[in-house]
Amino acid sequence: MIKQETLDFIKDVAEHNDRDWFAENKYRYETARADLFTLIEKLIPELAAIDPAFPVDTPAKKCLMRIYRDVRFSKNKEPYKSNYGITFDVKGRGITTPDYYLHIQPGKSFLGVGFWMPEPSVLKKIREEIDYNTAEFLEIIDNPDFKKIFTLSQEDKLKNAPKGYETNHPQIELLKLKSYIAIYNLEDKELLNKEIVNKLTTALKVINPFVLFLRNAVGHS
Repeated sequence: MIKQETLDFIKDVAEHNDRDWFAENKYRYETARADLFTLIEKLIPELAAIDPAFPVDTPAKKCLMRIYRDVRFSKNKEPYKSNYGITFDVKGRGITTPDYYLHIQPGKSFLGVGFWMPEPSVLKKIREEIDYNTAEFLEIIDNPDFKKIFTLSQEDKLKNAPKGYETNHPQIELLKLKSYIAIYNLEDKELLNKEIVNKLTTALKVINPFVLFLRNAVGHS
């Protein structure tokens, strides 16, 4: 579980997103980080037991993403993110392996697992694997346990069939996806509950076949 103060701080960051305010409240940021490290340290061995490709000796500090935004090429010049991002990287931070990402933001928290907007060569491999092994993929995403917890992201979905596929392909809606991310939406009260580690562990067990399918698709089995 995390503390209410941790959620309160990131909510306040969104409302007072400037360096002077942040400097005055730096102690709250450090307290929130310590709280998040506690959650991460509990999740690391659970994930490592489920997915041996994730190193059990991963430091919690490596998982918690920076709160500072890179504003160099952004029209939005707010210096801080309005959320906490936690990423559990397999085989280092890379773009060719599915990722585990925990997003904590009041009213908008979620666990996302898979590929978000992968590069074209990776996306092509995933689509080919779904086309070649449709039954296996459908068995995974139609599993009642999967459907009870996760939904597939429809973000930036193609309007037309991707190159190489007919519009009447039986799984064309799956092949139109540009991200292959399974989303588990989390309510604030769930994050504040002592059972959150158990809930996330259950979700990670359920999503493992999805991860293995994607990993096999891109040649990281």
